[in-house]
Amino acid sequence: MPPLTQTHLYREIHEQPAVLRRLLDEEEATALALADLVRGRAIDHVVIAARGTSDNAGRYAQYVLGAMNGLSVGLAAPSLFTLYQRPPRFGNALVLGISQSGQSPDIVAVLAEARRQGALTAVLTNRPDSPLAEQGDVVFNLCAGDERAVAATKTYTAELAAVALLSVALSGAAEDRAALWAMPDAVAATLSMDEAIAAVAPRYRYMQRCVVIGRGYNYATAFETALKLKELTYTIVEPYSSADFLHGPLAMLEPGFPVIVIAPSGVMAGEAVGFVRTLRERQAEVIAISDDAGVLAAARVPLALPSAAPEWLSPLTAIVPGQLLALHLAHTRDFDVDAPRAIRKVTETV
Repeated sequence: MPPLTQTHLYREIHEQPAVLRRLLDEEEATALALADLVRGRAIDHVVIAARGTSDNAGRYAQYVLGAMNGLSVGLAAPSLFTLYQRPPRFGNALVLGISQSGQSPDIVAVLAEARRQGALTAVLTNRPDSPLAEQGDVVFNLCAGDERAVAATKTYTAELAAVALLSVALSGAAEDRAALWAMPDAVAATLSMDEAIAAVAPRYRYMQRCVVIGRGYNYATAFETALKLKELTYTIVEPYSSADFLHGPLAMLEPGFPVIVIAPSGVMAGEAVGFVRTLRERQAEVIAISDDAGVLAAARVPLALPSAAPEWLSPLTAIVPGQLLALHLAHTRDFDVDAPRAIRKVTETV
């Protein structure tokens, strides 16, 4: 195997600031055009079709487009369109397909049915010539370039940024636009955590299970961090919101049980401090990803984000430590970080 720094995955994680800058520069006009269509048709709800990593970007959209733009956002059930052939009525919705490759037939089927019903359709994809893109009235190019590692990293943060770009186009708020345009530099600063995370990873070489906690905007980050750990390190990892975890799963904690808590500063940080203390009372080992002093102080293993971001944009930086932890833990276990077992770059489901 090549040295870690020469792997596709390492390089693609570190390409993310450049990808984000390119996306913001090249796709703002696309976001503005879609925002005009949404306003012109008085659309009040969004339905998102996605799988895997892209589904996690959809979870982020539920919070951003809901909190920042007042839109009700739901996730589609693609099997209703393919296996059951019982598609629901979209009404006056924006139907948004999110897919790195734009290839999966079930996601294409949702968008095709939306067009048949006369709904407004949009697509976020890294392949603007894909079958999914053909079904979009508006198509965002994620501008990520070729992604050769099986595990998606730069396309995920590009999807988050595209969702945030649409939110800014809908709101027209200059301060939100300025905050979004600062995120490539914030992601670049977060990549400075690489060395610290590489030093922590060997501690978890023999970890067989853990949970990842995130709430609010970073509920999506918990899911995506868990997915990266599962597909790269073959660990049993379950994502939860902190609220859901207290409703039952708390019972599985035992001394030394690893819990990764993702809690950047913002509305959720105060709740996270109390939550971490509850975990520590039960002798769980808490790994905290945060820039909040209280959260970090309560953790067993604090991973300090180098800079604060507005909470609605923090998933762009908060996912980076999760990507790096999965990368270094897989490398510590002598796994091929570019080609995890049993999975392929493009997965097509029906």
